[in-house]
Amino acid sequence: MTIIKIARKLKRAVVKLQCNSTKYKFVQTHKTDKNGYFFIEGPKSIKTYAPHKCNVVLVSAPNGLKPSNLNGGLTGAALRSGKPYVSKGLHFTIYTVGPLAFEPKCPR
Repeated sequence: MTIIKIARKLKRAVVKLQCNSTKYKFVQTHKTDKNGYFFIEGPKSIKTYAPHKCNVVLVSAPNGLKPSNLNGGLTGAALRSGKPYVSKGLHFTIYTVGPLAFEPKCPR
């Protein structure tokens, strides 16, 4: 018998964006919203980053779940090039990752 569990959006999971370029270091954590999404904005003082040196990792989740490595959730999910936009006269690019997932902890 095979049991298939349907994925669901995970509210209040903690994710971490880490960028390790040679010039700048940036680490920030954020909780997902009610739809399982997160938005982390880089500091405005830095004009350019090397997005290929940034990744997102899963940190924690409610309900005793553990991070899985689906799409690099444990080892670091690479940023995928997003679309540019302008907000308050500043130019930004939105990058995406995922989907990322948590899994149940198995009793030993």
